[in-house]
Amino acid sequence: MSQSLVFIVIISYFLLLLLISYLTSRKTDDLTFYTANKQSPWYLVAFGMVGASLSGVTFISVPGEVGNSSWNYLQFVMGNMVGYAVIALVLIPLFYKLQLISIYEYLRDRFGPKSYLSGAVIFLVSQTIGASFRLFLAATVLQIAFFDAYNIPFFITVLTTAALIWLYTFKGGIKTIVWTDTLQTTFLLLAVLISIFIISGQLNLSTSGLLRVIGENPLSTIFEWDPLSSKNFYKMFLAGIFITITMNGLDQNVMQKNLTCKDQKEAKKNIFWFSISFFISNLFFLSLGVLLYYFAAQNHIPTPESTDELYPILALNHFGALAGITFLLGIIAAAFSSADSALTALTTSFCVDILDLPSKKSPTQQTTRLKVHIGFTLLIFVIIVLFDMLNNSSVVSAVFKAAGFTYGPLLGLFAFGLSNKLAVRDKWVPAICILSPIFCYILDSNAAKWFGGYKFGFEILLVNGLLTYLGLLLSSVNSKRASL
Repeated sequence: MSQSLVFIVIISYFLLLLLISYLTSRKTDDLTFYTANKQSPWYLVAFGMVGASLSGVTFISVPGEVGNSSWNYLQFVMGNMVGYAVIALVLIPLFYKLQLISIYEYLRDRFGPKSYLSGAVIFLVSQTIGASFRLFLAATVLQIAFFDAYNIPFFITVLTTAALIWLYTFKGGIKTIVWTDTLQTTFLLLAVLISIFIISGQLNLSTSGLLRVIGENPLSTIFEWDPLSSKNFYKMFLAGIFITITMNGLDQNVMQKNLTCKDQKEAKKNIFWFSISFFISNLFFLSLGVLLYYFAAQNHIPTPESTDELYPILALNHFGALAGITFLLGIIAAAFSSADSALTALTTSFCVDILDLPSKKSPTQQTTRLKVHIGFTLLIFVIIVLFDMLNNSSVVSAVFKAAGFTYGPLLGLFAFGLSNKLAVRDKWVPAICILSPIFCYILDSNAAKWFGGYKFGFEILLVNGLLTYLGLLLSSVNSKRASL
């Protein structure tokens, strides 16, 4: 692809995002940034959430990871479906009943101020790291596709990318995100479908031939039953359930969108339709992964050492201009649909949970929110640059492994609060939320040596949540708070 064509694609895409931002941020007030005034159509939220949930991690890493673990990832997605049902039936009614802006306000009412602060800080740390991982992928692809040709340093690429996200989100907030996510989901799915179509054309495969290549390929193996494997079905299925509950149901980034629907009935409908769309989308990504390796083998193209590089290399160098353009749009859309909502959610959580801005009704509230928004943009920029210096593992594994250590305490806090009426010693909660991930990190690092070769996978999240739960149980007191 020519550099001028890449430049035109990138600029056109961002001009479209800025247009949407302008149209959605007119006649807004302070609450619009946080809640979109609870006027978002449920079907728009559902479709947009597909792109945000898939992210750049799924777009690049999942097809590439097929070469390492076949379709084992689908075991995890099966668990996701159960997790989404729990979110729709348990968490959505709770959060709508309490009329929350930030879901961590629940912890204040259930346990106390230090628990509330602990939950918010865990989210802020977890989401900042997660958003940085995802945006790193987009910046890397943009660097390869465009900025390298002009010897522009990677940190300039990252800074430019982060600044553009800030530009179209700083005013409309979550209202803008709901609409831009819809656009970005469209581009993401189009990129995958067009890539599959082009591969079938270049290999002269009919629809039946395409399905046969995918179905008969050893890389399409779904289930892994070895109990010592980190890809074991039961480990991945259970982890899929609880990671979905924590990284979606207990994550301000995702739930903030769900809470923009006008009532809990529409929010539930949104979750169920989204989950079906999410499962089907992952089938396409895994199918694409098989086809990428098959295409490379048929054309004697060596596969790169890093599986994350396979799709970018083939799309940009071997599939033609149309595939290259849609790939660029897809990766930008995938990464930005998660990064922009993460930036908005981080700003919301900090303003609501840490600064308590909405209740103060200060005339400087908008200025303060703007400063917070800029601050998180710069923080994400710094983390991405550091990650570029230190990264040495598959991004998809890094994101979910990090989530196992950082989101575990959130799982324990909410599970304890919803399962009983016991009060806890609020001042103990921060220590419990710090010690549990530390212990899990030690356990994960030594598991093979201590447990006869056993390796933890995504299920380390469950251990983390259980340890937090037990810590809260030990800190419980005789007095009871009313169950919420």
